[in-house]
Amino acid sequence: MASTPLSLDTPPDTEERQVESWRAMSPAQKAAMVTGLTQAAYTLMWAGIRARHPGASPREHFLRAAFIVLGPELTRTAYPDAGDLESPR
Repeated sequence: MASTPLSLDTPPDTEERQVESWRAMSPAQKAAMVTGLTQAAYTLMWAGIRARHPGASPREHFLRAAFIVLGPELTRTAYPDAGDLESPR
């Protein structure tokens, strides 16, 4: 039974080598990789928020990040002052 490719733009032999390298990693190595990728995603999120809203206050930046991470409903429940902001699309 053929497996579904992880990416349509990666040759199967390359993908196979990548999966094998993941399998060879220790749990600590996998955790470190996930932590690094998560930190990179948050760095990009913050940069995007600051670029789209350069004149916003730090609080507004925080609330816009909350919309992305928590979603509009939970953000507005947890932070009532977020009600004034438009939810990102």
